[in-house]
Amino acid sequence: MEMPSNGGMLYHEVQESKLCAVHCVNTVLQGPFFTEVDLAALASDLDSRERQMMTPHSTSLSSGDYLPDQSHNVSLDGDFSIQVLERALEVWDLQVIPLDSPVAGSAQVDPEKENAFICHLQDHWFCIRNVNGEWYNFDSLYAAPEHLSKFYLAAHLDTLKGYGWSIFLVRGNFPAECPISSEASNGYGQWLSPEDADRIFKSCNQPLLPGSKNHAPQEHARMLSSQTNLETEDEDLKAAIAASLMDCSYLTNAEASEPIDKGSKVHDDKE
Repeated sequence: MEMPSNGGMLYHEVQESKLCAVHCVNTVLQGPFFTEVDLAALASDLDSRERQMMTPHSTSLSSGDYLPDQSHNVSLDGDFSIQVLERALEVWDLQVIPLDSPVAGSAQVDPEKENAFICHLQDHWFCIRNVNGEWYNFDSLYAAPEHLSKFYLAAHLDTLKGYGWSIFLVRGNFPAECPISSEASNGYGQWLSPEDADRIFKSCNQPLLPGSKNHAPQEHARMLSSQTNLETEDEDLKAAIAASLMDCSYLTNAEASEPIDKGSKVHDDKE
């Protein structure tokens, strides 16, 4: 009998500033594999490659559509592009595919046969993930992951699409295990048993629509707005990302193209 991954525990990250993209990637991988600095480095590399493609004779440059000194893949408050999430998951040999793509046709019919989905709307990212045969919504705006029945999954994804969410399928060989510690090294992750996750979710979160678990746009916007008040005061985060982008800007082309070592992604920063 196959043992459950991570001893049957669920890895969840609660929203920190505007780092939902970091939380999304880590919950897809089910472990604290990336920090905002890691994603900022990937964003800087993408920006560098884009600048190399935009020659001085480019019409985009002359039209003013492309600003060479402005990052198109990360904002100073930590909002990352889908390209950054793709690059981060590529490190683990995972592919991100738009759900409306012909390649994802089978997932549109039988989503319960897949392993993970990424959802995006209004600068917010979260993942829906199959862990040990059960589906969970790992939205970082929730105190704990929300359990989803496989029969409800398709309807839930359809509802999100109806409200304007962009949904991406994640396929590949997901990490089987992640070293579990009592406290995640990035400071905002936690390991929960399915029972504890269910208890915490039910005690802290109410259905967003009467009699359902659907994400109403106005309610989700309110939740995001409540985070924004804190985000504007997070100068340390902005400084860290700005410093990372500055450091990466001095990399040579050869250094920037070097692959990221998978083994370095699980940080052990305990002091």
